[in-house]
Amino acid sequence: MSLFLELMRDGGPIMWVILFCSVVALFIFLKKVFQFHREEINVGELLRGLFNVLRRDGFVEALTLCDHTPGPAARLLAAAIRAYERGDDDIRKAVDDAALEEIPKLERHINLLSTLGFVLPLIGFLGTVLGMMKVFQVAQTNEAFSATDIAGAVNMALISTAAALAVAIPCYLAYNYLIARVNLITLDMEKASLEMLGFIERRRREGGAAEAKHE
Repeated sequence: MSLFLELMRDGGPIMWVILFCSVVALFIFLKKVFQFHREEINVGELLRGLFNVLRRDGFVEALTLCDHTPGPAARLLAAAIRAYERGDDDIRKAVDDAALEEIPKLERHINLLSTLGFVLPLIGFLGTVLGMMKVFQVAQTNEAFSATDIAGAVNMALISTAAALAVAIPCYLAYNYLIARVNLITLDMEKASLEMLGFIERRRREGGAAEAKHE
């Protein structure tokens, strides 16, 4: 703890900005990780359960199953089932509309990590500039300045730069990790919606064939 406080003091006021950015980045990362973990489901198992229920025209049971299943894929499937129950011709539109609501929820706040990863090195560079300005101020105001005075100013510049990079690199890694998770969830959503649309199309063809046979 004493080392941390010493670095914060030696690094100058820029260190508090870097510390604030690191806390924000950590909060966003943990929040999104918990969100993705909470909404991670076995899409194949959910689809099998829905197909078994819908073969008996159990729309209420199917919607209840979707409502009790977390994750955007379940909400997309619920939108498709509601459109199917209403007899809509363009079920794909209902799925696309639901996807437009769900995908921004997945991506929310993630871009801030990328922004921090880009801005933090610039903040560190600002700390470097402030440190070098301090060197020249010491040289101008004190003719008998010592190597210790110069070392303190240079130390401030190096600490702020190193701290900014130490936070910026994990920000980039966290951003890429979360984007990869979003892509996987989006792929599951697309696969689930395509399988549901295919199932509904087959059910409609079977229903049309049965009516034609009756006639």
